[in-house]
Amino acid sequence: MTKEIKGFAWTYGDNMNTDIISPARYMEEDYETIGQHAMEGVDSKFSSKIAKGDILVAGHNFGSGSSRETAQIALKYAGVGAVIAKSFARIFYRNAINVGLPVIEIDGVDRIQEGDEIQIDLEKGFVENLTKNETYKAAKLPKNIVELIQLGGLKRYLDRKING
Repeated sequence: MTKEIKGFAWTYGDNMNTDIISPARYMEEDYETIGQHAMEGVDSKFSSKIAKGDILVAGHNFGSGSSRETAQIALKYAGVGAVIAKSFARIFYRNAINVGLPVIEIDGVDRIQEGDEIQIDLEKGFVENLTKNETYKAAKLPKNIVELIQLGGLKRYLDRKING
């Protein structure tokens, strides 16, 4: 994964909880199956509509609910390149980083419409709406977190640090 992510926006509202993101009835399935059911609670065709690398855009409190990582895994295996939201539930945010799913907080999510082409620069902390020719400031991720995301998650990051 590069430090830049580019894809089309899929927009959702506030308070998308982990049961909406990844229905509990699939949590014991393999990751590919979990990914096929991502966002099923609000959009039954989500995983078949998105292209690999597309960007999920949501409002406040994205990922509230359970602390299990299946919601983040579902999005990652559905092909989501990143999630942009006005705010995230704390445990969702950290678990997303742990599994290597980029999560970006910006205030400008209301300006992004479904289908807008979005480019994210993880290292510089910018989100560009290429469709509208607008740039939104995001929190700049620390270099080690960008590296962790690029490697695909905490397990691979630690393996590289420990084993070289």
